[in-house]
Amino acid sequence: MKITLKMLATTCLTLPATMAVADGHMANEMTIVSWGGAYSASQQNAYHEPYMANTGISIINDESSPEAVAKLRAMNEAGNITWDLVDAEAADAIRLCDEGLAIEIDHDEVLAAAPDGTSATEDFGATIASECFIPQIVFSTTFGYRTDMVPEGVEPPTSACDVFDLETYPGKRALNKRPIANMEWALLCDGVAYEDVYDTLETEEGQARAFAKLDTIKDQTIWWSAGAETPQLLADGEIFMGSTFNGRLFSVIAEQGQPVGMAWDWQMLDLDGWIVPAGLPEDRLARVMDYLKFATDTQRLADQAQYISYGPARASSAPLVGQHAELGIDMAPHMPTDPANAENTFYNNYEWWADYRDDLDAKFQAWLSQ
Repeated sequence: MKITLKMLATTCLTLPATMAVADGHMANEMTIVSWGGAYSASQQNAYHEPYMANTGISIINDESSPEAVAKLRAMNEAGNITWDLVDAEAADAIRLCDEGLAIEIDHDEVLAAAPDGTSATEDFGATIASECFIPQIVFSTTFGYRTDMVPEGVEPPTSACDVFDLETYPGKRALNKRPIANMEWALLCDGVAYEDVYDTLETEEGQARAFAKLDTIKDQTIWWSAGAETPQLLADGEIFMGSTFNGRLFSVIAEQGQPVGMAWDWQMLDLDGWIVPAGLPEDRLARVMDYLKFATDTQRLADQAQYISYGPARASSAPLVGQHAELGIDMAPHMPTDPANAENTFYNNYEWWADYRDDLDAKFQAWLSQ
């Protein structure tokens, strides 16, 4: 299944060309919203610190990306936009664009071309999931497990479907406290063909089937809301197996040396990038545009991969991915897109989730409370 695009040209605010090139009156401070943990640290090392060194401005980190949609809706309602730039998954970027809460970007006007002159639009290609979305990384949500808790004589788990096998792999699990990935895995692991998962999930019967499958492990599951929680639960030995972002698992395995392995089959591949909130004053918007041109160029996206195992969204960045900045290990084999890790990959249909997210969020939270 290929990731497809939905061009949203009518509902988002358009960035005036003059703002994109403003170089005079810029704000001297930015509040950048992201996900925290190892991911925010990789951005700090690859983007924020070099930019602050070049410009002398201050960057304030906010770890509210998991609640970005709700908080931006509230800010817009109050007429007080306190964030300058927000890291969002593709599906959330589409929703924010649809609602006029993020501005449209002329990618070729705002972002740097590749070193060989290839336009930003061509270099980013299909990762531009929305006119409001500035891609950064390709990541996956997948499973880590305690290698020292695998029962004797049993093969270690290899797949997302192993989370439902309490008989072979007893112990507590950890899953995200939201429907994305959980609903798809539940149907896939209940026998629905990969190509039929989203069609099934559109129906009341399909949703009931997914919840029924999740019911089989519900009382053995710890529900997380921040990506750092599963790595900590694994490190503390409180769970046998849990989902989180692949870069968080890389950190706990390679950097912390914890007895944790990864089950790559049916990892949920997704995109992450920036959105610019609508309603910023001119000086703050000009600063954001200046930062974006710097932080999304070919070298900077490759630099981020020195600190975390997420694939850069630009084609021109991939050949520059080298070794971990501190560990000296090759990073390419730890990427979710590495052929050895991507034999069975589930591509998140972020267009589908942009349409159904609010409804399924409400149903998922109601199910959790039962």
